Amino acid sequence: MGRGILRIYLGAAPGVGKTYAMLSEAHRRVERGTDCVVAFVEHHDRPRTEVMLHGLELLPRRELEYRGTVFTEMDVGAVLERAPAVALVDELAHTNVPGSRNAKRWQDVEELLRAGIDVISTVNIQHLESLGDVVESITGVRQRETVPDEVVRRADQIELVDMSPQALRRRMAHGNIYRPDKMDAALSNYFRPGNLTALRELALLWVADRVDEYLQQYRGEHNIRTTWQARERIVVGLTGGPEGRTLIRRASRMAAKGSGSEILAVYIARSDGLTSASPKELAVQRTLVEDLGGTFHHVIGDDIPAALLEFARGVNATQIVLGSSRRKTWQYIYGPGVGATVARESGPDLDVHIVTHEEVAKGRGLPMARGARLGRARIIWGWLVGVVGPVLLAVVLRGMEDAPGLANDVLLFLFLTVAAALLGGLRPALASAAVGSMLLNYWFTPPTHTLTVQDPENLVAIVIFFAVAVAVSSVVDLAARRTHQAARLRAESEILSFLAGSVLRGETALDALLDRVRETFAMESVALLERSSDVEPWTCAGSVGPAPVTRPDDADVDMPVGDNMALALSGRVLPAEDRRVLGAFAAQAAVVLDRQRLVGEAEQARRLAEGNRIRTALLAAVSHDLRTPLAAIKAAVSSLRSDDVAWSDEDEAELLEGIEDGADRLDHLVGNLLDMSRLQTGTVTPLIREIDLDEVVPMALGGVPEGSVDLDIPETLPMVAVDPGLLERVVANIVENAVKYNPGQEPVAVAASALGGRVELRVVDRGRGVPDEAKERIFEPFQRYGDAPRGAGVGLGLAVSRGFAEAMGGTLDAEDTPGGGLTMVLTLTAAPGGIRAEAELPARATS
Repeated sequence: MGRGILRIYLGAAPGVGKTYAMLSEAHRRVERGTDCVVAFVEHHDRPRTEVMLHGLELLPRRELEYRGTVFTEMDVGAVLERAPAVALVDELAHTNVPGSRNAKRWQDVEELLRAGIDVISTVNIQHLESLGDVVESITGVRQRETVPDEVVRRADQIELVDMSPQALRRRMAHGNIYRPDKMDAALSNYFRPGNLTALRELALLWVADRVDEYLQQYRGEHNIRTTWQARERIVVGLTGGPEGRTLIRRASRMAAKGSGSEILAVYIARSDGLTSASPKELAVQRTLVEDLGGTFHHVIGDDIPAALLEFARGVNATQIVLGSSRRKTWQYIYGPGVGATVARESGPDLDVHIVTHEEVAKGRGLPMARGARLGRARIIWGWLVGVVGPVLLAVVLRGMEDAPGLANDVLLFLFLTVAAALLGGLRPALASAAVGSMLLNYWFTPPTHTLTVQDPENLVAIVIFFAVAVAVSSVVDLAARRTHQAARLRAESEILSFLAGSVLRGETALDALLDRVRETFAMESVALLERSSDVEPWTCAGSVGPAPVTRPDDADVDMPVGDNMALALSGRVLPAEDRRVLGAFAAQAAVVLDRQRLVGEAEQARRLAEGNRIRTALLAAVSHDLRTPLAAIKAAVSSLRSDDVAWSDEDEAELLEGIEDGADRLDHLVGNLLDMSRLQTGTVTPLIREIDLDEVVPMALGGVPEGSVDLDIPETLPMVAVDPGLLERVVANIVENAVKYNPGQEPVAVAASALGGRVELRVVDRGRGVPDEAKERIFEPFQRYGDAPRGAGVGLGLAVSRGFAEAMGGTLDAEDTPGGGLTMVLTLTAAPGGIRAEAELPARATS
């Protein structure tokens, strides 16, 4: 029995109609005669969804008791026993009640698929494991129930159920999703238009990537090599030279002209020894590509044009961007160059752009690692010139009526020997010298057609010719070797210098370092392996590339680092001369791994220390600041309940007032503690809307004595984009703090003004002020400046105020008041469309 087919309806948010679409598909299949059952569908009391269950066979659910409550889950055994052709299973990411057959519902679905049952299921984009952090940053809600991305990616069919945010909010407002008592909270929190738009974009992009995978798979299965221009994909060919940055930026501008365009930068390295590009320059270009939204790829190939075209067609690219050649004019004798070859062989489906740059025709300079390693083509030409050339020259000279003479013949043969040495190295030159000597002796030295030499002068000439040819060949070969050694040492010194610089800069990205190893040595994959002892299995501390090895014995190259760590490379066997540089990389990888772990431990220690400090301060606050008002309330209540004293009405009123004041102080302290806890855990989610300052600020002054504040809020101010509730708390805290430290001769001034796209609210007191070095410290939790009395609070008001201000996209800072005192400056964002070209000054300025 084959595996069943999985079809998933994917939605951006609850309520878009996934379950309804699934049930509609079930009705269509039942009408066609398909054996289809409902294994588990949750309609959430939505009338239209519940109606769609009519006419479908519902399998009984399994009841499970957990902590005194009975829950119902899908009965996998019943579905397997019923063995339908198609089973409907809702909410793929659901976590089953403890005691169920499997921990997760997607595991139940896997079991049904293995039994040959087709499954139709539903899932929301926010339940995908890889998107959990992204969704939390958008909505402020952490999804507890998730499903691995691979489970959804393996689905045979994925259908996006889409709905605009406005339509979904209308469905919500009409009561089609949640009950009326939950509607307002949902609309103002999770179902805000911005949240829904972002989730919808996530869903569309995820499905688009899945469609790309289907397309690539189809093209691979059908061996389709031509480009299908479904969307623009621009491949940038990099050489590791300085012109790469120009090419990347040019490709980015091209991609910006079309929506959905994609940039893929590719560096192609040969498979012999160290790569020819500067690791430092490649790292810079990789960062630039990623900053511009593209991807960087490393490909191994000895035929650069063929490898580049193969990569471009493999990713279904539509355009290739290359730089004009850096070769000098004479260097074109070695071939037409990569750009011309790619343009000639690209075919009609690939557009090739040749971009000019500042390095055109300046020469390629000394290669980094293969400075004198001759390519196969040059070696072949060297043998042809060294062996075939003398034969052809002899035929030409024999056919001439007026022979140039033996001396000139020797010079012509010597020229071919030098040419063979320049092209192919020592061996073709030696062969050319031997062949030339024999031809000179046989054809041009009397007696001809024999290998004997009659005239001693001719013998000397042939011997000198052979000696000179061997000497020139040796010198050329020695120069090539020295050039190669210099180039190699240059490559090694630059790599080691780059590694030393990374140590000094304190770089701690292990993956980036392993990627540089892979690019430097043209490997397929690199892994850093470690183990705790000789008898323990190896574990992977970091890896790059496809299918990294899990043991050093399985690698093509392994470099030990100490006793229990090794750098393992796969792709090819490295020459011995490359292992010195590899050893430096391995040592640096171990250092980076240790540094990463030390940084993690330091961060954990810092968090523990911060938590311990806050815990100590909180205990102090609970032990004193909270107990003080409680003691006052307790004393007042005990006095009122005492039968020994007959209290007058005035005394009772005073005691009740003391109880009320103590309760207010407790409420204020506990409120600040809770707000600080919300800020520490990152659960503050402001509900931003446009509002006038004069609607909020007066309401925030209810907790200060009458006449202690001078308010100046011009009516001409633009509206601000804030959360009114949070803004009221911020203003109340800073005004109450200012009134507390104001000496009382003149009221605290609260004034507002508009500055471009911002609105400033300034709270000015005439107290003793705060020194510059303490201005930031007063915003830290549990910090009170100077000799504030113990009963004055726990020091959270300003910390909470700054946290709320930043949550709304604003700032809160402290400045000196001219003439003495402290000014709190609250800066807020003006609402779009409410900003005047020239902000009017307030009617009365406060300095």
